[in-house]
Amino acid sequence: MFAFRSLSSITRSLPSSQRLLTSNCQKPLLLYTAGTPNGRKVSVLLEELRGLYGLDYDVHPINLSENVQKEPWYLKMNPNGRIPVLVDRARGGFSVFETAAILLYLEQHYDPGSAFSFDPVKEPKFYSEMLQWIFWAHGGLGPMQGQANHFHTFAPVEIPYAKKRYLDETERLYGVLEIRLAERDYLVGPGKGVYTIADINAQTWIAGHKYAGIENLDKWPNLKQWFERIAGRPEVKAGFSQS
Repeated sequence: MFAFRSLSSITRSLPSSQRLLTSNCQKPLLLYTAGTPNGRKVSVLLEELRGLYGLDYDVHPINLSENVQKEPWYLKMNPNGRIPVLVDRARGGFSVFETAAILLYLEQHYDPGSAFSFDPVKEPKFYSEMLQWIFWAHGGLGPMQGQANHFHTFAPVEIPYAKKRYLDETERLYGVLEIRLAERDYLVGPGKGVYTIADINAQTWIAGHKYAGIENLDKWPNLKQWFERIAGRPEVKAGFSQS
């Protein structure tokens, strides 16, 4: 189904430690990632695409504790020095960073049936709603819960003001999802909604709620049901196991 180009050009451009990843395989995609909410959402979509279309990919784990993502070879792909990065070997070694951009890229090039998205021409309203929820999570849920996770679990000193500020905002954002998911199974789509990258994009953050100091999701029953519905998918479980 997918036309794979020669890997020689991208292989030559990588340092020797990375060339080993491309020398003996012809998989179209290479994902640099780690076990964070942002890393996992791309892994989940790749597993969904693998299950539906047989799309295969390689994974190169990045050790964040050693700041591998700040090394010069990595910064050539992503000057921001964050994970994940997707390298598309089938498209001349084209690299994509920022999780929302990667999800949209995969949908554009590797989901011909729009199984996890909407056709922007045929279903423009649903496509727009999907983008709205992706950008909502990218600009709100992720950054705010990321700070809540840090100050509750990882900060070297106790800062009560910061812990409360970001916990309160994370809980408010959970409340936004609770409202949206009233009488809906998924965030976007006709009827009760359909499973899309908008759901994948948010669900991986909810999975880490305990890091933010939120012990359970009982306060948000609609959100809890949505979370469990997605978490039960075999492809989602496989995506989480990748990192």
